[in-house]
Amino acid sequence: MDPKELPSILRDDKISVETNKLISSLLSRTDSQGQKLCKYQGCWYYYNTLQGVLNFQSGFQPQDTDIILASYPKSGTTWLKALTVALLERSKNHSYSSDDEHPLLYDNPHGIVPCLEMDVYHESSSPNLAKFSAPRRKFSTHMPLHAMEETLKHSPCKIVGILESLFESFCNGTIYYGPFWEHLLSYWRASLEEPKHVLFMRYEELKAEPRHQIKRLAEFFGCPFTKQEEESGVVDKILDLCSLRNLSSLEVNKTGSRNDVDHKDYFRKGEVGDSKNYLTPEMEYKIDMIIQEKLQGSGLKF
Repeated sequence: MDPKELPSILRDDKISVETNKLISSLLSRTDSQGQKLCKYQGCWYYYNTLQGVLNFQSGFQPQDTDIILASYPKSGTTWLKALTVALLERSKNHSYSSDDEHPLLYDNPHGIVPCLEMDVYHESSSPNLAKFSAPRRKFSTHMPLHAMEETLKHSPCKIVGILESLFESFCNGTIYYGPFWEHLLSYWRASLEEPKHVLFMRYEELKAEPRHQIKRLAEFFGCPFTKQEEESGVVDKILDLCSLRNLSSLEVNKTGSRNDVDHKDYFRKGEVGDSKNYLTPEMEYKIDMIIQEKLQGSGLKF
């Protein structure tokens, strides 16, 4: 495939001379698609993504009211972004009808809540953040927490932490943003140490108890549902608006693209346990054993 046809995050055409020098000193691998990965601060990145990480680390100035949605790729990011937008838009008294001016009806969730290293800082360490100023800045990231720790250490901003590659790459940790277990543990430990600033959510719990989990998320953001909102059905309206069924049916999510990925491709089944349709019992067992070993003693269980 022509490198120019690859998604921008897989390419190496936006790296600086300094980053290129850094990469030459890092451990590197080639993934199953033939694309180059390098290991920086314990995490594997494609070269263009690493440039975004470095730009973020050197240029991001956190604000106390910032919300950062941190997730491993393909773990419910789109849904979490939509829920966050809907929760923070409640003060505008949306009707949730088709003629409403709700931002989710006119833009993809990834357009409203951009990824720090892929969208905001992918080309510069000093992007214009003015358009994210009101009422609260909302960003996402796939970086493990230790990649942001130095940058965020003086800010009490809110962080919400929530497999798609070849099996062996996942198991040995040499996968994009991997190792998977280190990513999880970084946010899990932070949620125990600073529960007011880091909320750890499991996709399975969000699917099983959506009403309870969305209330938990609202309380964490400092905007709990009022009794009047609950009685008028606002919780259910938000869940309906943000359901994958509804979001995938919106025209804005049937067309357009972001980071060379079609909007429609952000919406998959979203079913817990769907891995059984792709992994053999032996593969599932191996993953379970690896995760059990890596999480042992942490208190985190799945």
